[in-house]
Amino acid sequence: MTTLATKGPTTPSVALVRSATRRSGARCVTLALVTTAVAGANLLLPAALGRALDLLLAGSADTGRWVLWCALLMLLLTVLDAAETVLGGTTSAETTAWLRRRLVDHVLAVGPRSVGRFGSGDLVARLAGNAAQAGTAPTAIAGLVAAVAAPVGAVVALALISPWTAAVFVVGAPVLMLLLRAFTRDSSECVARYQRVQGRIADALSEAIGGHRTIAAASAEERTTARVLRPLPELSREGHRMWRVQGRASAQAVAVAPLLQLGVLAVAGVLLGGDRLSVGEFLAASRYAVLAAGVGVLVGQVAELVRARAAAARLEEVLAEPPTEYGARRLPDGQGRLELRGVSVRRGGRTVLDGVDLVVPAGSTLAVVGRSGTGKSLLAAVAGRLTDPDEGEVRLDGVPLRELDQQELRRAVSHAFERPALLGESIEDTIAFGVPTPDPARVREAARAARADPFVRRLPEGYATPCADAPLSGGEIQRLGLARAFAHPGRLIVLDDALSSLDTVTERQITEALLRHTAGSTRLVVAHRASTAARADVVAWLDGGRVRAVGPHARLWRTADYRRAFGAADAEPTPDPVQDGAGPAQDGSNPVQDGAGRDRRA
Repeated sequence: MTTLATKGPTTPSVALVRSATRRSGARCVTLALVTTAVAGANLLLPAALGRALDLLLAGSADTGRWVLWCALLMLLLTVLDAAETVLGGTTSAETTAWLRRRLVDHVLAVGPRSVGRFGSGDLVARLAGNAAQAGTAPTAIAGLVAAVAAPVGAVVALALISPWTAAVFVVGAPVLMLLLRAFTRDSSECVARYQRVQGRIADALSEAIGGHRTIAAASAEERTTARVLRPLPELSREGHRMWRVQGRASAQAVAVAPLLQLGVLAVAGVLLGGDRLSVGEFLAASRYAVLAAGVGVLVGQVAELVRARAAAARLEEVLAEPPTEYGARRLPDGQGRLELRGVSVRRGGRTVLDGVDLVVPAGSTLAVVGRSGTGKSLLAAVAGRLTDPDEGEVRLDGVPLRELDQQELRRAVSHAFERPALLGESIEDTIAFGVPTPDPARVREAARAARADPFVRRLPEGYATPCADAPLSGGEIQRLGLARAFAHPGRLIVLDDALSSLDTVTERQITEALLRHTAGSTRLVVAHRASTAARADVVAWLDGGRVRAVGPHARLWRTADYRRAFGAADAEPTPDPVQDGAGPAQDGSNPVQDGAGRDRRA
């Protein structure tokens, strides 16, 4: 199971929120102006209604004009509300799309290390849910500006009507500010914990989907469901805590706000009784008291911004992972001489590869064998720089892989995997994936070499068949992965157990095609079958993360521990045409050497 990032309570960072807000640019400014205009119109409306009421009571001829102004203000509010809704939705959508693009680009730049750090399910949860929540930040900020402007403007309006009405509200305002501060602090912690638990559930679900056949075969559906949903009670607790925090803040605001409103109305009533306020001004003061005490709107906007910042903090955890760095060097002329010098790789506190030294001559085929867990696939990943060693270095034709330009490296190294991903819209796109200018003839030639052409032609639309509509077996999918490697021949070809799902006849045919189709390239093959190792020029035998021996398969087969690596310890040793000793192989093969230039013997 992948290891999730487990930190203490996340302090939501505003850096990404600021970047997203700046990225929105004109949209965010326009939205802030519209929301501020809405607040301004709401502030003007009580004054206009109060004035119209006073004129109506006085029987003035100007009453109709002020009623018209009130109607126009209400129409303006309707238009501005619609504009605010449209601008808010498009701004959030645009910001979310930008965050997702940035996150995807960064995850791909980091490489497989990001999946190991966070887990595929948790990454998907961050990309889908958290990016959408963080994308609302510009809208929340613009809304918060209006939510603050309305109470401040209302207090100013109360002061213009009578300083005494404003003084009543100002006395109780600090209590509201303390409530908002406590709500922001408590809500931030609850939201961060809630989102982390969501990520754990998503990661467990992703693993269950990937292993659905194993789960069905073991009749473990109920047990797996229980494992996936095990964090659900914790999610429920955090959700209830989050809503309790928001509910408590709202309840406290509801308790305080009416007291302030009553205080304002009481003072205004006294002033009205003393003929120091008109009826219209009393009406306006009552409306301004409601706007000034509108903490419920503030709580909602603050809650939205808190969720956006907490989600942005989870995105920043991913963006904090350093991407893979590349150099600017080019490869000299060569055929793919591969060197591993003192390569050590650690995973989860365990040393998987320990001081591996290998030199693979250009144009040769090296089979890497060993028991499960000895680091074969990791060695293949290091050889093609899908991961970097913790110690040591890997060289291709004398150039360290870390110093190579990214495009130069990917042109020089091609890969095929045990479970290849079918990327691309059609079968042809899948085979040509990664080729800058795919040639249909080259794609079909690669498919023939991988023995994929016959079954591809039987598909409903041949090479144009969408991958999702192609009923393919595991062996057929594996052959498409091999075809992709053949269509992208570099000076080094890495096959990570890419022949495991093939029958022995097809394996032999593809191995022969590999040698013929990639003549002039170096081939590194992770092998679990003795027949695959036997067809290589030489074999590197891994045991306990170290290279135990290097030599031809026929000679290594005489060692019981080597045969045991293939599950054949009781098999009889085959005759070895290679004589023991320090001399060169007598069968004309070009032995792979360790880093000191020695041919390692079993």
